Amino acid sequence: MDFIAGAIGGGLSTAVGYPLDTVKVRIQTERRYNGIWHCIQETYRTEKMWGFYKGVSASVLMVSAISSVSFGTYRNFLCTICKLRYGVADAKPSQLDVSLAGGAAGAVRVVFMAPSEVAKVRMQTQRNPHPSMASQPLSRPKYRGSLHCLKVIAKEEGFRGLYKGCSALLCRDCSSSAIYFLTYSALCDWLTPSGKNKPGLLVVLLSGGFAGVLAWGLATPMDVIKSRMQIDESEQHQYRGLVHCARESVRKEGAQVLFKGLGLNCIRAFPVNMVVFVTYEAVLRFTDHYTNKK
Repeated sequence: MDFIAGAIGGGLSTAVGYPLDTVKVRIQTERRYNGIWHCIQETYRTEKMWGFYKGVSASVLMVSAISSVSFGTYRNFLCTICKLRYGVADAKPSQLDVSLAGGAAGAVRVVFMAPSEVAKVRMQTQRNPHPSMASQPLSRPKYRGSLHCLKVIAKEEGFRGLYKGCSALLCRDCSSSAIYFLTYSALCDWLTPSGKNKPGLLVVLLSGGFAGVLAWGLATPMDVIKSRMQIDESEQHQYRGLVHCARESVRKEGAQVLFKGLGLNCIRAFPVNMVVFVTYEAVLRFTDHYTNKK
C-alpha cells in the first residue's frame, strides 16, 4: 500500500504546486527576470494561465508513478535495514536507518525521473505566446507536448539526451530525500504525545510541510544546476558536465545564482509536502482500518 499511497500523494501535490514550479524553473534558467513577481507577470501577460501549466498532465502522471516508487522503496529499504540490524522488520529505526532508506529512495527515483524532468523543464521554458497576444500567425512550437518532447529529444540528442542533468539530479535527490524522510520522521516523533502510536493530522501536516521546506532549501543549488543542464539542447552545448555548469554559472552571475528560486522552492514546498504526507498517511490508515475490519 505504500506504493499506492505515494502515487496518490504525489499526483495531488504536483497539481497543487505546478504553477510555482514553472516560475521557479524559468527564474533559474533565464536571466531576463528581475524576480518572482516579474516572472509571474511576464508569463501571464504573454501566455496567460496556460503558460503556468505547460506539461502538467504528463508531469502529474509521472510524479504519481515516481512518488509511488519513492515511498515504496523507502519503506521496503527501511524494513530491510531494520531486519538486518535488529532482527525484525517493524523495529523502531534509528535516524541513520531513516537517512539511508531515504537516500536509497532518492537514488532509485532518479532512474525513472530523469527523462520526465528533462521534458518538464523543456516544456516549461518553451515560449508559446497566447493567440490574443500575437500580432502575426503563430509558428508551430518545437515541442507540442511532453511525449512529443521526449520523442524529439531522443531523435536529436539520443538516449543520453533523456538523461541530461542526471548527475546533478542524483546529487540533489539522494541528499534531499535523506533529509526529507529524516526530518518528517523526527518531527512526527517529537510532536506526537507519548502514548500515541500514530501522529495526528496537524502533526502530519506540519511535519510534512517543514520536511519539504528543509529538503528543498538544501537542494536548491543542485536544482539550479540540474535545470540549466537539462535545457542545454544539442545545438547549444554550453555545459560539459555538472562541475563545468556550476563553474560557468558562478563565473557569469556570481555565487548567488546557485540560490535562484530558493524562496520560491521553500514557499512551494510547504503546502505541496503537506498534501503529500497527509494523503500518504490517510490512504495507509484507511486501508489498515478496512483490512482490520475484514
